[in-house]
Amino acid sequence: MSSNVLDTLYSIILDRISNKKEGSYTVKLLEKGKPYIARKVGEEATEVIVASLSEGRERFISEVADLIYHLFVLMAVEGVKPEDVYEELKRRMK
Repeated sequence: MSSNVLDTLYSIILDRISNKKEGSYTVKLLEKGKPYIARKVGEEATEVIVASLSEGRERFISEVADLIYHLFVLMAVEGVKPEDVYEELKRRMK
């Protein structure tokens, strides 16, 4: 996955936060609050584990995408940009 895709996803999430697009799943998550979003991240992480152990490659890919999306929503709520995470990962590669 290209970081461009991730950056675009994050930009869309920020737009949903700013513009409260009607019917948006992101807006619905935000309305439920940070604790709910954090629990969704945990739920999606569990689904990634289950998919990796018993549900096949396609399901695993789908669940990883769900996890990344929910992580990005939580990051946006926390004010953490993808670049912040990229920099941390770069720091760890030394």
